Parts: sequence; C-alpha cells; structure tokens
Amino acid sequence: MFYSKSRPQHAARTAPQAQQNEKPKVPELEEFLTKRDYLGAIALLSFRRHANRHDVKNLEWLAYCYFHYGEHDKSMAIYKELLSHDDPDPMCYVYSAACHYYMGMYKEAEEMAQQVRRGPKCALQTRILFHSAQRQGNDDKLMAYHGQLTDSIEDQLTLASIHYQRSHFQEATDIYKRLLLEHRDYLALNVYVALCYCKLDYYDVSLEILGVYLNAFLDSAIAVNLKACNHFRMYNGKAAEAELKTLAELSGGQHLDHDLIRHNLVVFRGGENALQVLPPLSDIPPEARLNLVIHHLRHHEIGEAYGLIKDMEPSTPPEFILKDTLRDIITLLRGNNSADQCEPIVAVMRKWAKNNGVKL
Repeated sequence: MFYSKSRPQHAARTAPQAQQNEKPKVPELEEFLTKRDYLGAIALLSFRRHANRHDVKNLEWLAYCYFHYGEHDKSMAIYKELLSHDDPDPMCYVYSAACHYYMGMYKEAEEMAQQVRRGPKCALQTRILFHSAQRQGNDDKLMAYHGQLTDSIEDQLTLASIHYQRSHFQEATDIYKRLLLEHRDYLALNVYVALCYCKLDYYDVSLEILGVYLNAFLDSAIAVNLKACNHFRMYNGKAAEAELKTLAELSGGQHLDHDLIRHNLVVFRGGENALQVLPPLSDIPPEARLNLVIHHLRHHEIGEAYGLIKDMEPSTPPEFILKDTLRDIITLLRGNNSADQCEPIVAVMRKWAKNNGVKL
C-alpha cells in the first residue's frame, strides 16, 4: 500500500502549529529563587511593579533580589521607599543597614541598625553592629557585641569572619572546622576552611579541602580564584592564571566582572594594569592597597608608596614590615644619609619581598 505524501506533510505542519498556539509559561518567583536566578526574579518583580507600584510584598522581594544580586544601592533605595510608608516593617531598618554595610558605609550602617525605638533587636542587627564596629576599629563596641553572640550557626560564622579579618586565622579555622563536622552538607564551609589554610601557608591542604566544593560547583568564581591563589604561592603567576582559564570558558568571560579576580590578575601578571585596576578598588579586597604600594615600589616611587600606607593601621605582619620599612626609608632619604645606612633597610625589604613572592 502506498500512502499519500500529503499525510506526513500535513502532520509536520500541524505539530509546530499546535506548539505555536501554546502560550509559554511564565516562571513563578519561587522557581527563580530556587535556582538563585536573581536576575530573572528581578525582571519578573520589576514587571509586576509597573502594574502595581504600591504592592509592598513585591517591593520587599525586589529589594531582597537586588541585595543578593549584588546591587546593594538599588536594594537600599527600595528599603528607603518602604520605610517612607505608614507603619513600615521595622526589619527594613536592619535590611537597609546591611545594604549600607556592603557599600562600605559602616557608620551609616551602624546608625541605621541602631534604630532601636523603631526597629526590633534581633540577631541580624547584632551581627551588623558587630561587623561595623570591626570595620571602624572600635574595640570597645566590638567586645560588647561579641558578648551578645549566641551558639547559632549564623553567629558563629560571624565570629569566625571577624577572627579572619583580624588575621586570627587559626581561631577562624577552628570554628569553621567545628561547624563543618556538625553540618557536612554545608559545602561552602570547605571554602572558608581552605581560605584559612591558604593564609596559614598550607597551600596543599587548602587545595585538598577546596576540591570538595569544586567537585560540586566547578564554575564558582570564589573557589576557582582561591585555587589560582594557591597555585600562585606554590608555583608562579602563569600557573595561577592557567587556573582562571577554566572559569573564563565556563562564564563566557564574565568572570572579569568580579573585582577580586581582576585584582588577582594584576598580581599574577606582575603588576600589569595596576594603575587602572587597583585604585578604584580601594580596600576591597584588603590587599588592593598593599599591592598598589608594591607597584609604586617596583617603579621606585617611594613618596607615592608611602602616601598610600602612612595613615593605614597595619594588622598583618607584611603590613607592619612594609609600613615600618617605608617610614625608615623616607627618614633616611630626608636626612640625606649614606648608602651604608640604607643597606640594612633594603635587606629587610628584599627579605619581605622574597617571602611574599614579590619581585622588587
């Protein structure tokens, strides 16, 4: 039996037509949040906002998504709008304080979080105040808020973070390892432990622990960057940059949007593009200022190097050595001293550079 050729042709035409008639399903907000697709969630919530600008719940979710997408200024603007409403949710003061903190506005974050009469006292508020005190160098307030921390995992992570910022890497490691034993499924804790071991110069141990997280999340910019830093310390800049090529392939080049990676590429490449990349970063990451100082030293720009570091309060051995050495060099240069007097200082500087993988 021979079948008419029109039969399959007709079927082929009707199938796509039926598919075209089906309206594409718009994902729900919960789907975006489950996938952590905050950009998609922002698009959906922004569309809904045009339809009803006074929907408070929609605004709260939009502020939440902007915050987690890293656009803290837009999140803060929405919280400001929410706080202008009659009888606003007092937690908006605390969330707004978190936005201020992430934007480096530590004093404003403290003031916003301290709206006790209008805002509730809560654990998040205490953590923001704790971090703000650390950033502002107020040890009295730091100890006061330290006493208000509990044994909750959020508070213990906060305490470990403060230890890390104060270069108490072993104390931070002990907290992270204890939490990891209690919560094996919290894979990100492996990154924190690996970061501490990197700071303690145990690069091979750091890589081993980091591998647990990278097996699950190959495209993590933070984890791949940490792996590259370990390779930089163990080998050289070329080996470190090679690790970032995998991330470049996975992200389509978007990894360069990450300030930390752009900063580290300058280091891996021996200071290339330092004056374009490092000055806008300021102290985020904290090493940015130090590496800019090193760049000026490489080019024998002693005055520029000292100008960047003279008002800085050192907290790590390299910072203490670099600041004290620069101060001594400036003193000797102003006193027009002999080369014999400068030689001990130059020797200290060279030793520091060798120990920290810096070429001067």
